[in-house]
Amino acid sequence: MKQTRLLDLMLSAAACMVMTMLVSARAEAYEERNYISTAYYAALAENGGESLVRTGGDWFPYPQYGDREGWSEVFGKDAARIISQGEKYLGYEWKVIPASAYLEYERTGNRKIMEDPMEANRKALNTLIMAELAEGEGRFIDQIANGLWMSCQMTSWVLSAHNPRQSSHRSLPDPREYIIDLVSGQYGATMAIAYHFFNEELQDLDPSINYCVETAIKERILNPFFDESVRKANWWMADDWQPGQMVNNWNPWCNSNVLLCFLLMEQDQERLDEALKLSVRSADRFVNFVKSDGACEEGPSYWGHAAGKLFDYLEILYDATGGKVSLFDNPQIRNMGEYISRSYIGSSRVVNFADATATMTPDIYLTYRYGKSMGSREMMDFAIYLLYYKDHFRTPAIPLGNDTYRSLEAAKVLSEMNARVSGLKEEMKTAPAEEVLAGLRTSVPAASWYPETEFFYMRDKSGIFFAAKGGFNDESHNHNDVGTFILYSDDMPLFVDAGVGTYTKKTFSSERYTIWTMQSDWHSLPVINGVSQSYGREYRSGDVKSDLKKREFSLDISGAYPEAASCDVWKRYYRLSGGKLSIRDSFSLSERKGADVENFLVLGDVFLPGTSYSLDGERKTVAEGRVVILGEGVAAEMSYPASLAPSVTVRHLDDPRLSGVWGDELTRISFTSSPDAPASGQYIFNIRILE
Repeated sequence: MKQTRLLDLMLSAAACMVMTMLVSARAEAYEERNYISTAYYAALAENGGESLVRTGGDWFPYPQYGDREGWSEVFGKDAARIISQGEKYLGYEWKVIPASAYLEYERTGNRKIMEDPMEANRKALNTLIMAELAEGEGRFIDQIANGLWMSCQMTSWVLSAHNPRQSSHRSLPDPREYIIDLVSGQYGATMAIAYHFFNEELQDLDPSINYCVETAIKERILNPFFDESVRKANWWMADDWQPGQMVNNWNPWCNSNVLLCFLLMEQDQERLDEALKLSVRSADRFVNFVKSDGACEEGPSYWGHAAGKLFDYLEILYDATGGKVSLFDNPQIRNMGEYISRSYIGSSRVVNFADATATMTPDIYLTYRYGKSMGSREMMDFAIYLLYYKDHFRTPAIPLGNDTYRSLEAAKVLSEMNARVSGLKEEMKTAPAEEVLAGLRTSVPAASWYPETEFFYMRDKSGIFFAAKGGFNDESHNHNDVGTFILYSDDMPLFVDAGVGTYTKKTFSSERYTIWTMQSDWHSLPVINGVSQSYGREYRSGDVKSDLKKREFSLDISGAYPEAASCDVWKRYYRLSGGKLSIRDSFSLSERKGADVENFLVLGDVFLPGTSYSLDGERKTVAEGRVVILGEGVAAEMSYPASLAPSVTVRHLDDPRLSGVWGDELTRISFTSSPDAPASGQYIFNIRILE
């Protein structure tokens, strides 16, 4: 009987893999790897077809609530700080989110009026949970119960911006239909963790609390995961993935939290087993979709929710199965982790293609955990490097945000990180801090090439950091930006990518490309023959080449422009040498219809030929064929072809998400050809840093 069941399982898995391989043969940007389900079914077979995880949550790798010695070891010296933070919420008034706050998304596109109070509640609940685990005296139990009770009374944990995926297509939650989004899954996971640790204490208060938590998680997370009637709304599952369908950070973000809810809350063994099978298939869709080179096309600010949440998922699966299902020797998973270290420029600045922000500090504890599990010294060193701030190492401390699982996981590596920091402090007593810090970045290559995602990074000894991209104009969180680049000197920005403003209803709608930050005209890219790049996966790069040794990157960007551009070839060459970046655009048009405009987006004041500027107290005049950019603490001179006329457009930034990064304005330098310019030729630009 057991052998028959095992054979059925193996045949079922094989059939599933064959079907999906047939799909992938026609798919674009999708490779059938199925690493997770393959590992899962192999472990299942080795286990004789018996369940890999039993109900009850006994696998959760933390002490029981009453094990005070165990928790003292987990929290260490950070316990007092966590308890102190929890005390601030003893009088917290849980925020009610009115219907009008949800409806505001429909009326004005404003998301934050609904999201901010929910975020405050989630952070309060997480902090109280951690404080009670740290102290163990029951002081925080009433407030935890209040938070859980309030949460259960909410109609939904889904954000107003995501509720339109309901059948009603409205932003107000419909209690007749439950769907799962990023926040509802994570909210459910936090509540499941609270239930796991404190269910006896909550039972003593009133059994209704536990019943409400059990019912809410079942109705809002467990049942919708199986419910095929809401599968379209739960698109992130990608269970019926079809060519052209995107699988982005939603998949691992939701899957990791849903998996945690099932593993802690599901009491039916058969349902738990089925959930695991559905879950590993779904998570594989993300791994299959993203490129094996490891780059996150959504950018570093999404790394923690994409690769980072995939890591959380794999860690949960590993712990729950007692290590039977492990992908911590997988090269792609390692590449996805090390992307965050290589995308870090310095001084909290990162490569920010697509919707990513240009200034951020990656999740330090996630980075360390990821690196430790993968055996990546580069990531572990990078995490410690990030702790150095304003001429000293910060003391590692458990983060108290809205993600309870990550708070707990951070606690597991806290003492180890403290030991690393102590050792480095000792080194700094006899060696310069710069030398010690540089030692933490020696594993990062001077140049990195992501051949599938088409990201190219390079850094030279003069302190210049350059990054450029190819790709196509339907990537996750896409901007029309095929061929664009950024340039920093000594961690200071000169040529930049604006990123994205505050999310509104317009950001993820048919009007997305009416937003200036999404348009190729506001990236460092040409307007060809009077025509800008277009949105769509057919608009892409071609003939992409890189040479890491020569520090060269080239691509044909003509395919990113519509037919109206009449462009046969527009080959862009980048070369970094001797502290100078050279850009050469070689082009051929089938006919000349309008002017070419070479646009460059910069941070700083721009001085055109004949104007004067002051640098280091010396007054100078800009020569013909040159423009000068004076940024904050960095300056550059740019040469351009005599056939092009320079001009400047200043973009005032009234969106706080943009002004918080760049200040009050960004500047676009435009070099414009005559309308009857030759249909073929080249434009050459050279950028050098002024000392």
